[in-house]
This record gives sequence, structure tokens and C-alpha cells, in this order.
Amino acid sequence: MKKILVLGSGLVAEPLIRYLLEQSDFRITVASLNVDVAERIINRHPNGKALYLDIRERDELDKLVSENNIVISLLPFTHHTDIARLCIKNRRSMVTTSYVSEAIAELDSAARDAGVVLLNEMGLDPGIDHMSAMRIIDDVSSRGGQIEHFRSYCGGLPAPEANDNPLGYKFSWSPRGVVMAGRNDSHYLEDGKEVFIAGKDLFRNCYMINIPTIGRLEAYPNRNSVPYKETYGIGDAKTMYRGTLRNVGWCETLRAIADMGYLDETKRSKIPGNTYADLTRLLIGASNSDLRTATAGFLELSPDSKVMERLQWLGLFDNEVLPEEFDNALDYLTAIMKNKMYYKENERDMIILYHDFRAGYPDGRKEHINSSLIAFGIPGGDTAMSRTVSLPAAIGAKYILEGSIKLTGVRIPVYPEIYIPVLDELENMGIRCKEKIN
Repeated sequence: MKKILVLGSGLVAEPLIRYLLEQSDFRITVASLNVDVAERIINRHPNGKALYLDIRERDELDKLVSENNIVISLLPFTHHTDIARLCIKNRRSMVTTSYVSEAIAELDSAARDAGVVLLNEMGLDPGIDHMSAMRIIDDVSSRGGQIEHFRSYCGGLPAPEANDNPLGYKFSWSPRGVVMAGRNDSHYLEDGKEVFIAGKDLFRNCYMINIPTIGRLEAYPNRNSVPYKETYGIGDAKTMYRGTLRNVGWCETLRAIADMGYLDETKRSKIPGNTYADLTRLLIGASNSDLRTATAGFLELSPDSKVMERLQWLGLFDNEVLPEEFDNALDYLTAIMKNKMYYKENERDMIILYHDFRAGYPDGRKEHINSSLIAFGIPGGDTAMSRTVSLPAAIGAKYILEGSIKLTGVRIPVYPEIYIPVLDELENMGIRCKEKIN
């Protein structure tokens, strides 16, 4: 019986753990700081066990890695390099849902020498986006064509009936991670021209897009898209853009929040008054005048604008006391967002993944190809986010153990050996990318 070590039992872990427990020839050990959560997910399954692990306990982690056949890490990406080194030492493969960092990339030769694969980016975005894109790219190539323009968008949003707050967003994964992503620089290619966007200007560079069956959403660039030209083997493409989707109004509101200084992690030992209103006054340099009016002036907006209404609703002008456990504006912001922008019982989330390809052929023929994945959470059950992020990693681990994925080194799922069986298995579970050629 094959043994799998799962590190972490956070928001997306449950579908992965349940899927692996359903395989008759696997034993699953879930190691986590939150052992009670891990035990609840395992639910006394005879092939599962939970144990407490502090990832800093290196000897214990080393022992666990050596005792299992493969490691799936659902921990923050900052831990993955250390885990990967232990996997290489013990000749064990590893699967994560995180982007390949420079430190992980540097382990490629060592992983090949050890005969193991460090399979990263096995989630939704990154993950299913790569796999569904490569299926189309390889098909176009097999028919003699090449991709000339590629735009890809992904977003996790409330289902339409659950979209009931002014910001049009609720958290199905780490609030801090969502907000911090709004500070990233971006770089993409548009009609042959390179475009660079500084993190501070990210939300000034959004535009509207119409998603079939969903309607109008906002899109803004996601990190550095340009290297994916080579990753996807479409080096001649004139457009390479990866974007994030949000409901209308998100960008102008987050732009205001960023301009106010609420994305700053600078430690503040003491804030006079110690309320959100006091923090807002401090950030914008306002006196004791009407705070909403002062903030509107700082942002050069009307006090009656929709942005100001959203900031009011969020509580940034309120006398609510700041959480004692935090000491910076970013964490104060994510705390109040988490309290206000949560899913109620039986509410559904929604995942949208949308690719737009323009392909050309030697005979002059052109194709416009779309691929879309729209998935909804299960009321009272798994979120769409948790299923689409964790199940690719679970499936990838299964196929590595079964020997159908034989690659070694540092990899992402852009190879037919990976994406064909994983996408097929996801389709069997109701997670399907629908493709249309015009």
C-alpha cells in the first residue's frame, strides 16, 4: 500500500484528502498544526491518520518524508524549498499548488539525479489554466497552426445569488493572500508590445470583459505573463496576457484602499485612539473633521461616490477597535474584510477560468478559440475554490505513484503525460473546460 504525506489542513485541503482516502491502495497521513481539523476531515477513515507537526521541527519532518512514498504540500510557498530538499534527500516526489520559485527551480538537477519529480502549479491558477491551455495549443500545433494571441483570465467570486455585498467579493481562501496579490507588479505582451505595470498602479489598469453566460466583469493583469510564451511553446505569439477577474467596482475600490495606505505592512507600535477611524485618519493625514469627507478629498472623489459608500460599508470610518494581534495596516484591513466578506451557511462560490486564443495557419486561415470553466460550490459542502485548487494536486500525486507520470526534475503540468489524464479525471468529477472554435 502506497503512503502519502499531506502537509497542511487549510481551506482547500478537504477535497484532496477525501479523494485520496477513496483510493483503496493509499494510506494518508495529514500533518498539521490544526490537528483537530485534520481529524475531522479524515473522519476515522481506516486508511487515514492525523498528527501534529510544526514545520520548523526539521528532524520530525525528515522522518515523516522518509516514511512516505510522496509528499503533497498545501503549506505556504515559503516552506516548499526546505520540504523539497528533504524530498530529494529521501528520494521522494513532491506535489504543490504553488508557483515555481527561483529557489525551487534551482533544485531541478538535484531532483533529476534523485529520480524524483517536484511537480508544482497543480492547482487552479496556476494549474488547470496551464493544462487546459496546453490541450488547445498542442491541438492547434498538431493541425499545422500556431497561436498568435493568447489571453487567459481566472477569478473566484460569489455565485450570483450570493453576491450581496457592495464589494462584490467573498473570501474562499486566504484574505491576506487575496489582498497582497493587489501589490504585485505585472508584465505582459499586447500586440507585440511589452507592457510593465507597477504594483501601485495595478488597479488603474483594469478593463471590462464579457464572459459568456456570466456577463461583464473587470479584468486586471496577473504577475508576469511573458515567460509563459516559452513555457507554453508559443514563442511567436504577439499577445500573452494572464489576468484576474472580479465583479464590477472592485478595481476602483481597491485602488482607493491602496492609495490610502491600507496595503502597507509597516509596523505601527501605537495608533492614537486605536480604532479603524483613527487608523484611516493617520494614513491620510486627516484632522478630526468629518472622516468620510476628508477621505473623499484625499482620494479626489465625491463623498457620495460608490467608492466612498463601499469604504463606509467596510468599516474604515468606524470606531471599531483594531484587533490586538496585528500591528500593520494590511493585517488590520484583511481582518475587517474577513469579518464582513464571508460566505454564509449554504452560500455558493463560483470559479471562472476563461481562455481566448487567436490561431493562424499557413494557408491564411484564422481560428478564434475559447475555453471556459465555470464551477460552483456545493451548498453546505465543498467550495468550488477548494475543489479546483486541491483536486489536480491529488490526481497528480495518484498518477505519480501509479507510474503513469514518469517525469523527473522540477515540473509544471504542461506535458501531455500530465495534463491529459488529470483533465480527464477532473471531467469525471464534473470539473470540465468547454472549448469552442469559431
